[in-house]
Amino acid sequence: MCKHIPVLLNEVIDYLNLRDGDKVLDATLGGGGHAEVILQKIGKDGKLIGFDRDNAAIERCKESLAVFKENIEFVNKDFKYVRDVFLSLSIDTIDGALFDLGMSSFQIDDGERGFSFLKDGPLDMRFDVSSRLSAYDVVNNFSEKLLKDIIKNFGEERHAGLVARRICFARQKQKIKTTKELAEIVLGAISRKYYNQKLHPAARTFQALRIYVNSELESVEKGIFDTIEFLKTGAKICVISFHSLEDRIVKNIFRDGARNEKLRIITKKPIVPKNEEICYNSRARSAKLRVAERI
Repeated sequence: MCKHIPVLLNEVIDYLNLRDGDKVLDATLGGGGHAEVILQKIGKDGKLIGFDRDNAAIERCKESLAVFKENIEFVNKDFKYVRDVFLSLSIDTIDGALFDLGMSSFQIDDGERGFSFLKDGPLDMRFDVSSRLSAYDVVNNFSEKLLKDIIKNFGEERHAGLVARRICFARQKQKIKTTKELAEIVLGAISRKYYNQKLHPAARTFQALRIYVNSELESVEKGIFDTIEFLKTGAKICVISFHSLEDRIVKNIFRDGARNEKLRIITKKPIVPKNEEICYNSRARSAKLRVAERI
């Protein structure tokens, strides 16, 4: 079993500045690494509301955080429903919030989930496996133009047209069923002279499909916007993003909040992991933390 290492853990805990009895939102439980330390900070009188749309993540956290079970409300939903869930739980305000928008190591390392171009498995990419649309459906059924738009807009892939064309050509012969097949198709579409040593040539295409399949950007915008309304005066919201599309949304929401005198931006520039952290957790290298305080 792989181990999930929480990103920017010390920085998040320092900024949240939690106390015994606080009520906190962890919008993305994932591997439970941040949640465990938050629960230690808020003590036996505190409450953590933990969201994750991935039921496997919820079940893992129920087991790993069992000692804190009286202090956690597990919510197996997309965090865009935070307002509805808080109202149903009669929660008026919270003392802090964390959105870690990265995938957990469990999701990446499980080839059967279909998220990784480095792990062969079915072309799935759904966080919620009960949802209807999968990456297989998109890759095999969408038009070349729509594929190009998805890969360009959600993956910021400069060769989106070439990739979409190669996908459509390949699927005429047979359906594209696995992550390995798709990765090889993308590799064949992009000339070697454009390969980026730091980024696998298929990374942007896989990112684009995952974002589209899970409507991630819509969820980020709605979830963060609605959460801000529940923050107590002085409470902090911490958001860790992993690509420019997410970071841009967070930055704009915080700026709008500051303009409307709802938020004070704590991090004028995003906090990034120190070299030491990147050395023992390479998946932290693209992380950016932004923090704002409710006025």
